[in-house]
Amino acid sequence: MIPATNQMKEELEGWIASMIEKILREKFTDFVMEHEKKAKEISLIERLIRVEEELRSMREFEERRFEALLTEMNTRFEALQREMNTRFEALQKEMNTRFEAMNARFEALQKEMNTRFEAMNARFEAMEKRLNFLQWFVAGAFTLLTILISVLKIFG
Repeated sequence: MIPATNQMKEELEGWIASMIEKILREKFTDFVMEHEKKAKEISLIERLIRVEEELRSMREFEERRFEALLTEMNTRFEALQREMNTRFEALQKEMNTRFEAMNARFEALQKEMNTRFEAMNARFEAMEKRLNFLQWFVAGAFTLLTILISVLKIFG
């Protein structure tokens, strides 16, 4: 009976070994699949973290870039404003110079016109005196002529 038991024992051990191997294979496969899912989840989480970090760094980079651009634009605008102010002041000085020259010419013209009007007034006054003299002379001559004609008629 011993050989049968040894044989049974060997069969039993083989069967137990195959069962253990089957169970271990199933459990190990389940374990590996479960941990592969967890590994994938961890990998996805790590990727998400890297993406979020990259997005944050890109946002910070864009903010710095925007601030630099804004600063540059402000600098350019201020330079343009200073240049425009300088041009405007130069133009204003030029216009003031031209207006002063025009005022000087106008004042000279005004003085010349006043001088001419004074000269014309003097001529008109002289002419008026002559006309008054001629008027009195003609009136006196007619009066004298009338008197002379009357005297000649009376005595003649």
